[in-house]
Amino acid sequence: MKNLKIALSLLILICITSCDDFLSEKPDNRTEIDTPEKIKELLVEAYPQMSYFEIAETMSDNVFDTGLPTTLIRNEQNYNWEINTEATDIDTQAYYWDACYKAIAHANKALEAIEQLGSPASLNPQRGEALMARAYSHFMLVSLWAKRYNPATAESDLGIPYVTKPETELITKYKRNTVAEVFDFLEKDIEEGLKLVTNDYKEPRFHFTVAASKAFASRFYLVKGNWDKVISLSDDLGNKPAGLRDFSTYEPLGVEDQMLRYGASDVETNLLIVSANTIVGRLYSTNRFNLSGLRRPEIFGTSTNLFGKAYYYNFYSSNGSITLFLPKFYEYFKYSNVTAGIGDPYVAEVLLSNDEFFLNRMEAHVMKGQIDLANDELEYFLATRTPTYNPATDKLTEARVVAMFPVVPDEYTPFYSMTPVQTSYIKAIAETRRRDFIHEGLRWFDIKRFNIVVKHETSNKPANILVKDDNRRALQIPLHASNTGLELNPR
Repeated sequence: MKNLKIALSLLILICITSCDDFLSEKPDNRTEIDTPEKIKELLVEAYPQMSYFEIAETMSDNVFDTGLPTTLIRNEQNYNWEINTEATDIDTQAYYWDACYKAIAHANKALEAIEQLGSPASLNPQRGEALMARAYSHFMLVSLWAKRYNPATAESDLGIPYVTKPETELITKYKRNTVAEVFDFLEKDIEEGLKLVTNDYKEPRFHFTVAASKAFASRFYLVKGNWDKVISLSDDLGNKPAGLRDFSTYEPLGVEDQMLRYGASDVETNLLIVSANTIVGRLYSTNRFNLSGLRRPEIFGTSTNLFGKAYYYNFYSSNGSITLFLPKFYEYFKYSNVTAGIGDPYVAEVLLSNDEFFLNRMEAHVMKGQIDLANDELEYFLATRTPTYNPATDKLTEARVVAMFPVVPDEYTPFYSMTPVQTSYIKAIAETRRRDFIHEGLRWFDIKRFNIVVKHETSNKPANILVKDDNRRALQIPLHASNTGLELNPR
């Protein structure tokens, strides 16, 4: 890991280097961003080039102690909701923090350059993309490093610094905005960005297109509890979208081809892809705290399927089923020195998809009391994940959902109220999302917003329980950030 030299640079020779500040050093002012072409190139780097998948996944209830030897201390630290001490390695909390703020710096520089060019209408698409990219990175930061959004406490809960201007000093002091302030900034950027984004890209899957922007906005408004907005954003999907992941096409493929296919830019469901500097593809075979072959039936067994049938999800293992992985991450290793074996690993990670977008729509329908509609949508979605689904006999009913997902007192406790039937359907949808995005960390965000208790067991140690409203649900601020005076999260 130490010999992986991570060099994140702009295509237009603007270099953003690390410094004592927790954000990036200011861009090189000797390079002028004075043409539309340079702004477009600048926006290529306005997306986090690192991965949060391992961090969020390992904190969730998708992982168990498999008994493998501990090789990476951060795997155990994430499992125990602790700060990573390997702060200089990829796939660590600090690296993702830095990657988000570096992406924000690029977005802010693009916005400044557009203003300096007089904000012509011809650059509205680039302005829209920059606003959406800036919002996305801030949203991921506040989702990981702050308490869950709760309007009753958001005005006093510590958020993260929301940065809207390029840095003009070598070391800039920042303060943490409240969660309420961050969400206000997010909504402003998202709403303005939605009005401006387009689909005019040679490689649209690597940019905030209209569909990707709406999918991200639906995630934001789902957290905020604005069900009408989630539904209106997803109207183009409809109630039986054709653009979901077609797992039947994966069946005849080998493992590597499945990995390549999952993150491919021509797969319709993939709305936003990033080429992340990560070894996430290796970790799900080597991490001790991982999806366990022994415990797999708890999440993927036929008893968890509302039709009582096996899923399309095909797992593989390189260690006799001690740990399992779903083929999602194909690693491309770009050598900088072949002889020395030095280079950078990259994985095409899907950040936004039609699958998540549709599940968000489904959940909003439940919360609007449109249970029959949500029931039909859930049946449709599960059918695409069940190879032996029979439309004549596999009918989803409210009684079946309530029976499989009964209300457990004080289990799901979002900031808003739910009826018993809504609770059962929300649990069903959350468990569906859990399975579909295994290894990708989305389960952690459901654990936070629903305030779900998580119990992590480790051999020869007492169980570690993440209780409701546990302070550890917010990652601790990275050391290099707190050393500049940024307030730590309570512990």
